[in-house]
Amino acid sequence: MRKLTYFVACSIDGFIGDPGGDASSMYRFATEEFLDFLKTEHPETISAQGRTALGIEGLENRWFDTVILGRGSYQLALDAGITSPYGHLREYVASRTIEESPDLHVTILSGDVVGAVRALKAEDGERGVWLCGGSQLAGELLDEVDELVIKTYPQVYGSGMPMFGSGFAVTDFTLDSVRAFDNGVLVRKYSRER
Repeated sequence: MRKLTYFVACSIDGFIGDPGGDASSMYRFATEEFLDFLKTEHPETISAQGRTALGIEGLENRWFDTVILGRGSYQLALDAGITSPYGHLREYVASRTIEESPDLHVTILSGDVVGAVRALKAEDGERGVWLCGGSQLAGELLDEVDELVIKTYPQVYGSGMPMFGSGFAVTDFTLDSVRAFDNGVLVRKYSRER
């Protein structure tokens, strides 16, 4: 069974964006040290355009071969004129408002998203599925999340878009590792307790 990993950036207080979903204040933490970590450990989480800019478009995916984005996360790419932000992965977008994909490489999931994710997890393969965002989708898929990789940036938002847009539910995870960077970023990895 393949893992569903919610690999996400958030503020200290657990928000992945401001009330409108904007997380651009976190971009300034993309220092050389942190980018080197991403290039080495999680190259597939760098967008296709970012990989080109960094000259790493040929790097092999390490952990994931599939990405699932929420409608709002995908809209950020569309607003920038990008229809396939992670062309080096199989791309799925969960949306009830996009009727037809604007890109042949992107599959729209408009029905049973949980069932679709269970089917993706049941596929054969060594690499897993990356849940890229957003909040509502993560809340809907909480029971399917096997692993969390949380990039915590040293900022407090006070309010905004929570990591999981869902009702109250206690779900236990075990801390596997923590990596601290000189710029104050922490990357924590957790596994779901079964």
